[in-house]
Amino acid sequence: MGHPLAYPALVTIGTLAITLAWVPFADPEQVAMLIAVAAVILGYTGFRFAVAVGYLPAGVREPAEVAVRRVRQQHRLESRSWLEFGVDGRNRWLPVYFEPGLVTLTPRTAQVDGRTMSIDGRRVYPSGRVRDSEPVGRLVDNPERADPEAIGRTGAWRRVLLDAQSAVAGPFAGLLWVYVAGGGVVAFVAATVVGAATATWLSAVRGSDPS
Repeated sequence: MGHPLAYPALVTIGTLAITLAWVPFADPEQVAMLIAVAAVILGYTGFRFAVAVGYLPAGVREPAEVAVRRVRQQHRLESRSWLEFGVDGRNRWLPVYFEPGLVTLTPRTAQVDGRTMSIDGRRVYPSGRVRDSEPVGRLVDNPERADPEAIGRTGAWRRVLLDAQSAVAGPFAGLLWVYVAGGGVVAFVAATVVGAATATWLSAVRGSDPS
């Protein structure tokens, strides 16, 4: 789990497994819907990872050095890590995939070379595009003296539990599925499970922050 993309990749694999596990119990129409959901999950994950490995923040000339600091965004059930940096006298914010080193990151210089950004020799992976405006919600600065136990509270199971808060959307997805495709209790349960897993996956692949 040391690589920033390992966690969202594992959650994606788990969500695909949960989705496709219902195929043997579904009728042809429901099979088509399950395959469509799996295709969306796979395609959107591929897009997110393509952005992560090949995105250069707008306005940064390469090679370059920029002063950055990490902030944690808290908005409703969403929690993400952002790097705040200045370009041409303006602040910009770049969402990044979480890795434990961000918890103790103090303001410092990041190096941009080619299509990568690194801090202290460690590459960071964007989880979205750069913003010219401050992210919505509450932004929490890193403390000057980090809690030495903070990194220990960012394990995979904690991350899954936090991302699973979004699973409350599962029953609504189940009701919608039954309304559109029909079916009884089994169809509702299957759609609820798939909906809950997909909501958890979406939170993870967008770059959730467990800290």
